[in-house]
Amino acid sequence: MNVLLIRPKPSNETIGLQHVMICEPLELEYLAGNISHADVNIDIIDMIIEHKPIEYFIKKHQPDIVGMTGYITHVKIIKEFSRQIKSINPGIVVVVGGIHAEVVPEDFVSTDIDFIVEANPIDTFNDIIGYVKGRTGDDIRHQRHVSGTYQIGEISLKRPIFEYAMPDRSKVDRYRSRYYYMFHNPCALMKTSFGCPYNCSFCFCKEITDGKYYERNLDSVIEELKTIEEEEIYIVDDDFLYSRKRLIDFCNRLEEINIQKKYLVYGRADFIANNEDLIERLAKNGLSAVIVGLESYRDKDLDNYNKHISIKENEKAVNVLKKFGIELYATLILPMDFTKNDFINLGLWIKKMGIIFVNLQPLTPLPGTDIFSDYEKDLIIERNDFEKWDLAHLALKPIHLSIRAYYLEIIKLYYRIVMSPTSIRHMIGKYGLKQVLKLSKGSLFVTGQYILKFIKG
Repeated sequence: MNVLLIRPKPSNETIGLQHVMICEPLELEYLAGNISHADVNIDIIDMIIEHKPIEYFIKKHQPDIVGMTGYITHVKIIKEFSRQIKSINPGIVVVVGGIHAEVVPEDFVSTDIDFIVEANPIDTFNDIIGYVKGRTGDDIRHQRHVSGTYQIGEISLKRPIFEYAMPDRSKVDRYRSRYYYMFHNPCALMKTSFGCPYNCSFCFCKEITDGKYYERNLDSVIEELKTIEEEEIYIVDDDFLYSRKRLIDFCNRLEEINIQKKYLVYGRADFIANNEDLIERLAKNGLSAVIVGLESYRDKDLDNYNKHISIKENEKAVNVLKKFGIELYATLILPMDFTKNDFINLGLWIKKMGIIFVNLQPLTPLPGTDIFSDYEKDLIIERNDFEKWDLAHLALKPIHLSIRAYYLEIIKLYYRIVMSPTSIRHMIGKYGLKQVLKLSKGSLFVTGQYILKFIKG
């Protein structure tokens, strides 16, 4: 049996980080590394990097099953790929998974998609393979129920454990040199925990595991680290900086076996602010950058987002990271009540704090989150304009500014921060001119997308 796993490229309409980062398809590597059936040939195709059309790969690999994964922004692309696959061979079984499919599976309903995986993706995918191997008819739509797949009116229970073999990174060997995140190049991905222990109202992460949080055994984490060739590792846990005890144990193990890596992780500001000694030790063991959801410079916004954190803790966290030479990638949510003065004040606060890298996200009530129903009547993009649900398009109408003016303020704020002499000196001094020019090329593309939004209004 031939199984082809495909990571689709985002739409040209999607404004996103794909222009300054391309990370390995870890979720597909996990599937490839955990197939429990014999006589299954597996290939992974990364359409972000490939230039040939989907038809080429279907004809080349002659798959019995095609599995695809993506975010909300990929829904239309995945459906179109599915249509093209079925037009080549209606007998190919098309399976769709990923975080959006697990939370809002109904978005993928299509006559061209046979299975939508909404729970326990590795086990469910293996069950699908077993079913396809054992089926007797040609029409997959007559399939028996496969636990973990989307069935109207039924709920799939998610298992709060993750005890699987390591991802098979060899399946993307031809792409590995192309995977990077900002200045972390080349960069491998790794996951050590699942879900998020917090309850921020805007966040999609906690919905994926139904609010549950669970961690991998550190023995398996260390064993996987030993197999990764890249020096730069992006730990994609929703919150790596959570358990002080676990992080101390992590440092102990790194020091015992002298693993020399550099780590990019997600972490909350309050943990950083309240664990300065541990952050220092992590820095000595390779922690080089942290993505922190600072979200706002106003306490009232943090309260509205249910962050349970203060501006003072945000500011202390920024200073702790600077103290130990750890790069900060700050994400900030832009509320709809922002005025021009708010954009100016936010910029002044960012400069005061010495923040170089920011991701400015207009408040977006993603389908599946707690706040979606609160804002559904106020949406200015269609629910099925999936490619625009990228945390960069305006999903809601600004209160005090026109749509065009709001986009203009985003562009101006980005350039006040990133193109300041201080920021440029920092980037060139730390990463070199060549890397800065490479990143600037991607940033200019994103800027062009924003300018187009400004022109269209």
